[in-house]
Amino acid sequence: MLEVSGLTKRFGGFTAVANVSFRVEEGEILGLIGPNGSGKSTTFNLIAGLHAPSEGSVRFQGAELAGSLPATICHRGIARTFQIPRPFRKLSLLENVSLAAFYGHGGHPSRSEAERMAREALELVNLPSAPEARVDGLGAAGLKKLELARALATQPRLLLADESLGGLDVSEMEQAAEMLAMIRRERGITIIWVEHIMGVLMRVVDRLIVLDHGEVIAEGSPDSVAHDARVIEVYLGTDASEVQQTVADRGH
Repeated sequence: MLEVSGLTKRFGGFTAVANVSFRVEEGEILGLIGPNGSGKSTTFNLIAGLHAPSEGSVRFQGAELAGSLPATICHRGIARTFQIPRPFRKLSLLENVSLAAFYGHGGHPSRSEAERMAREALELVNLPSAPEARVDGLGAAGLKKLELARALATQPRLLLADESLGGLDVSEMEQAAEMLAMIRRERGITIIWVEHIMGVLMRVVDRLIVLDHGEVIAEGSPDSVAHDARVIEVYLGTDASEVQQTVADRGH
């Protein structure tokens, strides 16, 4: 579905992403992990069109997208969430998500059609779709759900989920992870998931890409990555045994 080849991004003399290449198969949940500053969010920004690559190719379902505008990429079927949700706080939940449906959809939905898509997205993430439901009062988990609903309302085929668990407690993390798995299962949406909470991520993803200093240092199954010596050295550290046990438990 997605083929990233030789992707490179320089900001002046600093190279944030260096010759990154990987493929994503339709229906897969791919984890993208690595230390802070390793290039994960920059890679998302390059795929989603927030930055134009210095070099390299991003092909989605056979079409080249590198350098395209974010709206064009969204209309092609790629949506992303952001680490820090920034909803329109003066609008209702339904209005927030309807805007995403109206402007993000590749077609030209009517207002009623956009509201229908918004209600479906809100119901999918277990948020109220009543017109009077407001953003004020949503906690961290609710704001993350709203961010996800806005992305889903654009009717994506590929979802880029950027740290969907940040700021959540253990129960909320479990619910968010199950929600991503359910979105793949019920909507058939392919997912690339950037996350630091390894204990939850490892139970959901099919495969992992590991970045360090903007370069791919490992790729493979959760089990192979959890036991990779370089990944343990630069990222997992003392948490390696716990992550390995999580992967082992997943297999039972």
